[in-house]
Amino acid sequence: MAALKKAALLAVFLVVAVVVPPATAELPRLEHPPTKADGSVTVLAVGDWGRRGQFNQSLVAKQMGIIGEKMDIDFVVNVGDNFYKNGLTGVDDKAFEESFTNIYTAKSLQKPWYTILGNHDYRGDALAQLSPVLRNLDSRWICMKSFVVNAEVAEFFFVDTTPFVLKYWNEPKNDTYDWRGVAPRETYIANVLKDLNAALKQSKATWKIVVGHHAIRSVSEHGDTQELVRQLLPILKANEVDLYINGHDHCLEHISSRDSPLQYLTSGGGSKAWRGILTPNTDKLEFFYDGQGFMSLRLTNTEAHLAFYDVDGNVLHSWGLSKGAYY
Repeated sequence: MAALKKAALLAVFLVVAVVVPPATAELPRLEHPPTKADGSVTVLAVGDWGRRGQFNQSLVAKQMGIIGEKMDIDFVVNVGDNFYKNGLTGVDDKAFEESFTNIYTAKSLQKPWYTILGNHDYRGDALAQLSPVLRNLDSRWICMKSFVVNAEVAEFFFVDTTPFVLKYWNEPKNDTYDWRGVAPRETYIANVLKDLNAALKQSKATWKIVVGHHAIRSVSEHGDTQELVRQLLPILKANEVDLYINGHDHCLEHISSRDSPLQYLTSGGGSKAWRGILTPNTDKLEFFYDGQGFMSLRLTNTEAHLAFYDVDGNVLHSWGLSKGAYY
């Protein structure tokens, strides 16, 4: 049985190929061609979860499995803060299995988990999460700092947002951040922005979706991330990005930009939540839920449809758009 399961997983991941252009600074690209006859792509998005099943993490995981089966998802978008409170201690840290492998056990979730780091991940051994050792332990785990997933109808641009936040550098308090491969900050950020801008300009996908850990716009505890508002947001608007998906705030949110088609989507309800804070910003709040849950997204050549779910699998909010018109 174990051999059959391993063979099945290997078959799933044959569709995922890494293409890194030689001798360039371009973002690594992962090719994930659609498997459905109509070319559509379906995904789940979740973040801020790694608590060994506690704080309703297991309940969220159960409903992700149920919705994932109904939608026949292609992969999971994992928006960071994967292991609380201080990331992993190394590649042999049992938290990887106790918070990931042993929690997300549903058959429908045995798909690639495209993963970025959150600020809590940087407080531990950040390089451990990028290591192929973890991929060998659980072949779903695909974690890099910044990269692109090409699903043909859509391209997902994953951005490493933690280094953007200045207070992690200047006011770390009692926390220690693993800045290996990141420092000096200014050079790293400039290269990420340059490479992202180039990748977005080259994209021919119907849908352009950028994924980061930190919110650009949020009405919850952390609020807007000002560094991203100043540095990242202009690039997204200039390249007509459709969706920005993030975590960091432990809630579910949908905010519409008032001066562009961009939609801000927070899916940080993977475990501990209920912060009790709501502070409106200048954009339009479509939906806010201060509890645990996750998000789904279905993309076709003409339409995108998203939904947010709670720990009981109830649809709390759904919304859709087509190219050129909302519906």
